[in-house]
Amino acid sequence: MKVDSYSFGSMVIDGKAYDKDLIVFPDKVCPNWWRSQGHTLLIDDLAEVLEYEPDILVVGRGAYSVMVIPESTKEALKEHNIELIQEATPKAYGIFNDQLKQGAKVVGAFHLTC
Repeated sequence: MKVDSYSFGSMVIDGKAYDKDLIVFPDKVCPNWWRSQGHTLLIDDLAEVLEYEPDILVVGRGAYSVMVIPESTKEALKEHNIELIQEATPKAYGIFNDQLKQGAKVVGAFHLTC
């Protein structure tokens, strides 16, 4: 699954447009992803990611990086041996694509607005 493009509130993946936050796996998209505390990413919001056991999680924190990733979430990802890469969504999706192209076991979790 390659991210074709991103603009505020919209992401196109393999030619299909999405207008809500989502998680992108190498072989599927989980649309309409929402976090229990809105703009805070808790480890419980990543249950499906943890089940997949990626080597890398790329988090797009929004166009203006509004989404917060608490230390507790970062520590939990480390405990699961998952490298966290966090950037504003416009940069994050490119990193996701690059990692995927290199053959990494990567997942992207993208906040599409603020």
